[in-house]
Amino acid sequence: MGDLDEALEERSEERSEERSDEALLDAWCGGDRRAGATLFERHYEPIARFFRNKVGDRDGPDLIQKTFLALVESRERFRGHSSFRTFLFAVARNVLGKHFRTRRRDGERLDFGVTAAHDLGPSPTQILAKHGEQRLLLQALRRIPLDYQVILELYYWESMTAAEVAAIVSIPEGTARTRIRRAKQLLEQQLGVLADSPAKLESTISRLDDWARRLRAQLVERPEASR
Repeated sequence: MGDLDEALEERSEERSEERSDEALLDAWCGGDRRAGATLFERHYEPIARFFRNKVGDRDGPDLIQKTFLALVESRERFRGHSSFRTFLFAVARNVLGKHFRTRRRDGERLDFGVTAAHDLGPSPTQILAKHGEQRLLLQALRRIPLDYQVILELYYWESMTAAEVAAIVSIPEGTARTRIRRAKQLLEQQLGVLADSPAKLESTISRLDDWARRLRAQLVERPEASR
């Protein structure tokens, strides 16, 4: 019976891996923990990237867990009008906003169109960027308003289209295109402030897309508890 049980378990794992994200979410909401684990494994890395340069290593793992739990709690709001991926990132964005707001003790309203991650706390992590241009880029991203940081990181690291960005931040697609352009302008301004040499500034700006996309893999470092 042991061999049969093992074979059935392996077959169950194969079926979970073959199912769509939506089917896995439905199964997880119905109590299938294996489906939830498969969904978590499938989307862990992009969600880890989302939080890494905003909250760092201390709060990141907790917010990743909260995102997937919130995904289950908000299942009824997913109507299939957008992709599962955009819905998941919209949930992550809401979790991030709540995290920063609950840390404010003075009751001041936060405007993420103005306030940057850097304003909400010191640099949360030391990402092992291989080049000075990459470290400069990470610092500059944290110094533009959080809404723009979110947009640019989705654009660069997740290769999101303007339509996908629009779905995540709940704005029209045309507005999303305008904000992507504005986010790049704000980023270049911060690069100019932070660069320690004209050569590094020129290298970073002229190869901005390349440096940003090379950072993608370096932003994911799985904590032991999530393995």
